[in-house]
Amino acid sequence: MRISFCQGLLTVAIILNLLILYYVSRAQQQMMEKRKELGRGTRRAALPASGLGGLLAGAGGEPGVVGVEGHSRGPRVTVLLREFEHFENYVGDVANSFLHQRPELPFLAVADTSPYPPLALPEGARLLVLSPSPDQPPQAHRPEFHVQTEFVLLVPDGVELEQPRAIERLIRELEGEGGGPVRLVAAPVLARSAVQCLHLRVNLREWTAIYSTAASGSSGSVCTALQGDAVVLIRTEDLFNLSVPLGRPLFSSLFIQTSLRGWKVKLLEGPCFSANHRPLFSSAHNQWKADTRLKEATGNLMRSFGLKRLLLPDGREQWYGCSKETPRCFGTVQDDTPDYLYLDRWTPPCCLRALRETTKYVINILESSGVRYWLEGGTLLGAVRHQDIIPWDYDVDLGIYLEDVPNCDHLKNLDSGSLVDANGYVWERAVEGDFYRVQYSEANHLHVDLWPFYPRNGVMTKDTWTEHKQDVEFPEHFLQPLVPMPFAGITAYGPNNHRAFLELKFGEGVIENPQYPNPAKKRLDRSKL
Repeated sequence: MRISFCQGLLTVAIILNLLILYYVSRAQQQMMEKRKELGRGTRRAALPASGLGGLLAGAGGEPGVVGVEGHSRGPRVTVLLREFEHFENYVGDVANSFLHQRPELPFLAVADTSPYPPLALPEGARLLVLSPSPDQPPQAHRPEFHVQTEFVLLVPDGVELEQPRAIERLIRELEGEGGGPVRLVAAPVLARSAVQCLHLRVNLREWTAIYSTAASGSSGSVCTALQGDAVVLIRTEDLFNLSVPLGRPLFSSLFIQTSLRGWKVKLLEGPCFSANHRPLFSSAHNQWKADTRLKEATGNLMRSFGLKRLLLPDGREQWYGCSKETPRCFGTVQDDTPDYLYLDRWTPPCCLRALRETTKYVINILESSGVRYWLEGGTLLGAVRHQDIIPWDYDVDLGIYLEDVPNCDHLKNLDSGSLVDANGYVWERAVEGDFYRVQYSEANHLHVDLWPFYPRNGVMTKDTWTEHKQDVEFPEHFLQPLVPMPFAGITAYGPNNHRAFLELKFGEGVIENPQYPNPAKKRLDRSKL
């Protein structure tokens, strides 16, 4: 068999990629082995100049290697500064402070891009830029290749080291925890915002992180997150086993990941680190720039982690999902199974919020217009089971009496097109059939469907049917009378015998046995409820 020129080139490209992958994996394994040797007190090995020479730039831009040789036992800690602003910072002062007291410690400043103006770093301090460069090998911008000590000390900008043995105290505290859940220890930074111990619960399925206040101020407080300025010690192996070891904002990124692993942080009352630079920024304009960048970085981090709602200790909420001005968080639903179910997640909380707002708005208009309505299908099921929308549902269904449609100004003239009302909601006749749809906004198509029914010989029927098994006729006596029931924070109306109504539509036991809308595509694991 003859091999064409193109096939030959493809074969060579595949072989080259495999060789590169092998080299990177091999280098990672060697780095981890070196760290383990350091943990047993062996002499620290320098990185080979051929592999990492020129990857770290010092104050004068000279190539170098993190670390100091010539000792029977190398340093156990790398001091790492991740959080600083290019336009105003004290990175050089921080490096000078630590290296004056502990000149043997590697000091590493880490930035996403090359800082401008350039950092003025003293001898012994190095800069690592995380942005990849096409002329460098892959390990050039990966921090795990540049830390060769057993521990990493994460320090904020502007901090100073006044007690040379303070770092040993942190190491002893962390080693004293053994293999328990405490995998980080922290010490406060004086003269800056007081550090506070927090409990953090991250629920990826619900796209939510909840912070609450924990005990703080006493030596040895153990919690799952910190708020404020602190110096944090963590084992290098633990840090680089995180998916995003040096994300920004650092504490938000760090503690979201550690809490998901069940790790805890121990906040000590002492030793304390000082910070003479107060405030950190010399002008209100620079403070505004820093606050703006922090807000932007937080939004990017939460979106990358798939977190759309943060509940803060003071009860405030921060949202990073869809809104009335943006499209909803998911695309067109196929096979009654939205994309997030395949990710083992439920409806994003911002989408549920929009659905609740739209439902309350529509119900208020129907009631004020004299249109009889009732909770239908899965919406009624959610009201009975959760007093709310089903956590994985993506729309709301209401039944209405067809004969009442002329009573509502928003509905009676929709044959001629859609209506955007004064509050931005879009009322339209659905293109899929003879029913109505109310969208959250022109940009965001989360919606409430209104299904017009009419009685015929005591049976409620309609002119448009879907392929859903629950979409069937039913006796009108379920609506005589309609009964109030709690739903999504309001009182809505539903059929008078909701269990019989739901079992007629969905089958016996539907209330007690939740399931996704299309189990053939994705089944609900009830053991995780």
